[in-house]
Amino acid sequence: MRLNELKPAPGSKRPRLRVGRGASAGQGKTCGKGGKGQKARKGGYHKVGFEGGQVPLQRRLPKVGFRSAIRATRAEVTLSDLARVKSDLVDLKALIEASVVPLATERAKVILSGEIGRAVTLKGPAVVATRGARAAIEKAGGKID
Repeated sequence: MRLNELKPAPGSKRPRLRVGRGASAGQGKTCGKGGKGQKARKGGYHKVGFEGGQVPLQRRLPKVGFRSAIRATRAEVTLSDLARVKSDLVDLKALIEASVVPLATERAKVILSGEIGRAVTLKGPAVVATRGARAAIEKAGGKID
């Protein structure tokens, strides 16, 4: 078998239906769109979830859960992520430059996940560490200011 001999399995590809080509073609007159109405018209469709003016299901159901507005400004940093920061001094600016945290981040918390192989210094009020992460950083020879 060669690449130019490959073809789809019989019956898996159906020919395109040419609608509106007369009664003998099988899809004449209304072209399978039924009678009148918005869905029968050219370009006549609506957005997803539209229910003809009735209040849609997603608006009828209550909101669920809490969506924190502060979430966009907070970030978690693992010990493995700290390895991606080039400098030994790790502050919020260094984390943003290394693309470890998003640009909108105002505070970052270092958590105990992964390993750290070099000494780093966490600096500034915007970067804090959990108890376990603090112990791991100090064990690697780093410190927290």
